[in-house]
Amino acid sequence: MEKIEWDERLNIGVEIVDKAHAKLFRIVGKLQELADNADTYQNTYKEGIKYLEAYSMKHFLEEEEYMRSIRYGEYGNHKRIHDNFRDKTLVSLKKDLVLSKYSQVAVQRFVEVMNNWLLEHIMREDQAIVGKATVKRAKDFSSQLAVISKIVNRATKDVFQTEAKIASTDYKGENIGNGYYCKIQYEIEGGATVRILLGVEETLFLRGVNQIPGMQSIQAGQVPGQAALHVFSQISGHTGRLFKIEEEYPLENGDLLSRDDFRADFSKGYPFSLLFSTKSGAFVFCFRSWRSTKQKKKE
Repeated sequence: MEKIEWDERLNIGVEIVDKAHAKLFRIVGKLQELADNADTYQNTYKEGIKYLEAYSMKHFLEEEEYMRSIRYGEYGNHKRIHDNFRDKTLVSLKKDLVLSKYSQVAVQRFVEVMNNWLLEHIMREDQAIVGKATVKRAKDFSSQLAVISKIVNRATKDVFQTEAKIASTDYKGENIGNGYYCKIQYEIEGGATVRILLGVEETLFLRGVNQIPGMQSIQAGQVPGQAALHVFSQISGHTGRLFKIEEEYPLENGDLLSRDDFRADFSKGYPFSLLFSTKSGAFVFCFRSWRSTKQKKKE
């Protein structure tokens, strides 16, 4: 795992904030070193996470106090990001670690999410406090979050016999370990196209494969293409309801993606990207939509 280290370009020019950011990177770096050591005791890692959480909360309070002191106009939105990280992202990541008994994959995912969150938050949100960046608010999908979460949970219960809970509402393409990937594309009313990207950690995916008659003995790395298509087709039967697609979506071999294919497509920009955790592994759900050039001209 590539180590992300603090450098001067991350400074915002406020001493108390910059010192805290540098220390947070050092803490995460230490956790990464522990993650790379297969002999690390769980208790050592647990204590490291407790320290990271306590220091993060202290930093958030100091940063929020500074924003109030200068009457920062985006204070409300910025504080909500802090609160969401504390109450949702961090809680879900810690739960994922416990459920996986601090597996190497879960620990590495924790570190990747932390690294990506810190880097983007500083470069976009924190530098905007002092005018070094301009905050561009993406389309607000919060009203759809509950519905999508409900649909995904139904899919994981039906296909994998387990519940899914949101680990992050801002998935950045973090590695979920060995996994299976797929794209689903719907043409919907009004000339719009919706593309969904799905990623399922292998341990979770095997639960779905082993529900297929005759596939109960399939092991890791042995999933036939038709079995993978069957599992993703079952999932698409649920996700299609989000866009009022009632008929079955005909998945083909070309819809199955390698990890590299998934990352390449994801890099095109998916404004709605969620990471879910389950007792058996991670589940990624991303979607974007667009209208054809011809349709735009007609309008």
